[in-house]
Amino acid sequence: MTDLTLGLLLVGALAVVGVLLYNRVQERSAQRAAERAFGSRHADALLDEPPVKREPTLGKNAGTLPDERIDYVIELGPARPLAAALVLEGWRAIEQRFARRALLAACDDGSWRAALQMVSRAGVVSDAELIEFRSKVETLAAKLGARVAAPEMRQALEAARELDRTCADSDIQVALHVIGSRIEPELGEQPFQVVRREDGVTLVLDVALTPDLGRSYEAMARAGRSLAAAHGGRLVDDRGNPLDERSLAVIGAQLEAVRETLAGRGIETGSPLALRLFS
Repeated sequence: MTDLTLGLLLVGALAVVGVLLYNRVQERSAQRAAERAFGSRHADALLDEPPVKREPTLGKNAGTLPDERIDYVIELGPARPLAAALVLEGWRAIEQRFARRALLAACDDGSWRAALQMVSRAGVVSDAELIEFRSKVETLAAKLGARVAAPEMRQALEAARELDRTCADSDIQVALHVIGSRIEPELGEQPFQVVRREDGVTLVLDVALTPDLGRSYEAMARAGRSLAAAHGGRLVDDRGNPLDERSLAVIGAQLEAVRETLAGRGIETGSPLALRLFS
């Protein structure tokens, strides 16, 4: 086989992968854009104080603790320990307003951390929402006689928007289709989804939500090849193009690049932090 022929095959494989991943990225980008709320822009008129870190020991919302990588965290530092009952009573209205995006954690020194998740699959919270959250927490702190320390809001929003761009680029689903008649997969529990279709089945991997991404993708590709072989079917992409070993390997390399991008942000695919970000 000539170098030219090899080159053409490689270009073809890359084109298939490009179409597959491009389609998925475009679908997710459109979905995020549709869900995004348009927030008004306001100046950061509230007084900012540098945050003081304290390790939390108690979390609300099923034990989830605030994380500065995705949350806007406000410290409530008392002159004396705050009564938990009073804090929780005052927090109830804030939690009802912001639902599961609002987190509250107690620290071992008697202080508390109130947080608002700034980035999710729906996008970044608006300026107005963040101002409202901070105002409500400051009002609660005043009632409790607590000192407030919070990050500068404009910088926090800029950082959140940058993270959101990274997440949007990494928010990908990979689908492998096994086309053939009467395919009855018996795969047991797998790290990917199996969706039936009229002419076969589709195997789907949600990249950001998948732990051990490399092995999970390999398992999905192996299952796709086995199903196709067992039922006389074909393994194809979204456009019906055949997926051979070379194409599957190139997709795997692309997914590893996505995993490394998220890891560079301290986000491991399938981790609790990733589950929050991509919810």
